[in-house]
Amino acid sequence: MTPDIPASFKALPSFGVHTERVDVALRVLIVDDNAHFLEAARDLLDREGMSVVGVASTSVDALRRAEELRPDVILVDIDLGEESGFDLARGLMDATPRSRRDVILISAYPEEDFAELIAASSAMAFLPKSELSGSTILDLVGSASEGAKPDTS
Repeated sequence: MTPDIPASFKALPSFGVHTERVDVALRVLIVDDNAHFLEAARDLLDREGMSVVGVASTSVDALRRAEELRPDVILVDIDLGEESGFDLARGLMDATPRSRRDVILISAYPEEDFAELIAASSAMAFLPKSELSGSTILDLVGSASEGAKPDTS
């Protein structure tokens, strides 16, 4: 038995689903011990529509900034001078479990140099510094949200 629908409801206009995409800037925290790279990466990503909410040059500062700023994505240099970006990625995961999928490891070195460590890391992906761009970050985040760790090789 189907319920009776009042005639007044039948006379209402139908409403379609609004499908227009609303672009919201991805909030990014960049962690690197090279001040020149931090400045260049921030400028590049800002120009490409990302919202760089902060930068950090040490693990301690990165953990504090991640907690304070709650970025969507954290770019972490593998080589932070005396510190390890892999350890920082693990620390970010432990401190803020949501960050597990949000950390992207970056490096000037080729991925092959760190392939096993990258695969075993808690980061969602690796991105060579030479390929850094807003669209690449969006692609990596999109791939990760579909379920698997993106293949960047």
